[in-house]
Amino acid sequence: MTSTLRTRLKAGVALVAVAAQLAATAGPAMAFCGFYVAKADAKMFNKSSKVVLARDGRQTAITMASDYEGKPSEFALVVPVPSFIKKDQISVVDSNTIDHLDAYTAPRLVEYYDEDPCAPVVYREKWSLAMAPQSGAAPIPQPVAYPGVKIEAQYDVAEYDIMILSAEQSDGLIRWLTDNGYKIPAGAEPVVGSYIKQNMHFFVAKVNVKRLNELGRTYLQPLQVRYETAKFMLPLRLGTVNAKGAQDLVVYALTRRGRVEAANYQTVKVPSDIDVPLFVASDFANVYKAAFERTVDQQGGHGVFIEYAWNMAWCDPCAAQPMSYLEMATLGAQWIGSGGHAIRSGAGGMDAFVTRLHVRYDASSFPEDIAFLETSDNQNFQARYVLHHPYINLVGSCAAAKDYRASLPERFKKEAENLAGLTGWPKQNIEARMAANGQPLSGAK
Repeated sequence: MTSTLRTRLKAGVALVAVAAQLAATAGPAMAFCGFYVAKADAKMFNKSSKVVLARDGRQTAITMASDYEGKPSEFALVVPVPSFIKKDQISVVDSNTIDHLDAYTAPRLVEYYDEDPCAPVVYREKWSLAMAPQSGAAPIPQPVAYPGVKIEAQYDVAEYDIMILSAEQSDGLIRWLTDNGYKIPAGAEPVVGSYIKQNMHFFVAKVNVKRLNELGRTYLQPLQVRYETAKFMLPLRLGTVNAKGAQDLVVYALTRRGRVEAANYQTVKVPSDIDVPLFVASDFANVYKAAFERTVDQQGGHGVFIEYAWNMAWCDPCAAQPMSYLEMATLGAQWIGSGGHAIRSGAGGMDAFVTRLHVRYDASSFPEDIAFLETSDNQNFQARYVLHHPYINLVGSCAAAKDYRASLPERFKKEAENLAGLTGWPKQNIEARMAANGQPLSGAK
């Protein structure tokens, strides 16, 4: 194994928080129809973390995945949890499962092709992919030099050595973490103290390099923790202390009934159903990054942004193959297939709803942990951007063909205006790229 590795779990993950290294315009007439072209997954954002948050009543499962670069021996993770955690409440998850959910819910680019104006088609058939079923710890020696700090339990889980800590004073806990190789940044003590006042425990994980080598892997698996709590929230503030600049966090909230939103921060849907120039097909990643950053700026750097909200039974258009029941249960939606709840009555859908929330955060923009609320709103939404290909074999002499030709420059001009408003890019630069790509705006008024 090399001395460094790129993992799917990052020390600065939002939930986390401490690493040893510390380092509208109108859309097409038929909504949600079209052919999938490209997606904007979480990997395009630097310093990004992914968290799957499954919630059913008081039952909560948090799965943490992200990018970490460095020596595995220097990886460390500290997560505040609301109660004592037993070993059977901890597991690792195949990173491909989270990548699948990321791809399935990612902002997408779709395309339409104009029909021959001299031979119009009466209707276009709508398509989608439907979901089909797939097939007591020993006493722990307590530290004597850190009064108030108690090691409640310690476990071996896959490549991780895990401890569950409780503490009465933040300074004692920070001294313990520091002396045990957790490089705590300045400013962490008040945040740690606030979690102690809430009687929270601390889930602490390090990589056991020997076991990692024995497993023969060059990456770390995402960690999942399951517990029961009345609070539907994400402990974010340790991540803001640890962060060097703004961080991107993508939360995939899995619930039974409907869309999830933040209860203590404004929840905003990103712009969607916008016609854009054809060259976006080859530059969608940069386009969406610019669009998201502009949306954040327009909200003053605050907000929780919805990129996808949909019943997991189907998608239209689909940015990836549907998730299997087994994958959903693995990510914490263990109510899938239980009792009579696997299928929605009369709708033929999976009894699970996914909300993709994107947050760009730092200590000033998110001074509080995010509290969530499951709503009864199950209206479908996706961040969706649309290409309209002109009909290129236009040889007819019908009156409609003449009108169609005359309408194209104005349509292209509108697409340029849309993209400029979406990204903040200069319109003249966009128009130049369009002309180079065969979308001239000459003749537009």
